[in-house]
Amino acid sequence: MALTRTSQELLVTVGETPGRLRSEAAFAMLCGFEPLPASSGRTQRHRLNQGGDQGANSALYRIVLCRLRWDERTKHSTAPRSASPRRRSSAVSSGTSPARSTRS
Repeated sequence: MALTRTSQELLVTVGETPGRLRSEAAFAMLCGFEPLPASSGRTQRHRLNQGGDQGANSALYRIVLCRLRWDERTKHSTAPRSASPRRRSSAVSSGTSPARSTRS
């Protein structure tokens, strides 16, 4: 059932003119899956794309979740990222570190 629904969502997105999707990036932009640049000066950032076909975006999200759980290649490629602990920002760590606190 879920596979059928996911396939239908993606087929509806592609529509009758699959020629307009020349690359994976074009498909990602159509689905609203590609981040948009939101840079300011020298700072390079990206923001979430709120546009695009939300049904296809949801279908791609379901595919990603299934692959993360069941596909060994996906598990293997994401293992190094999930194994490393996230670092706290320097502002947070310096503000909470007992070694750097001032004594009165």
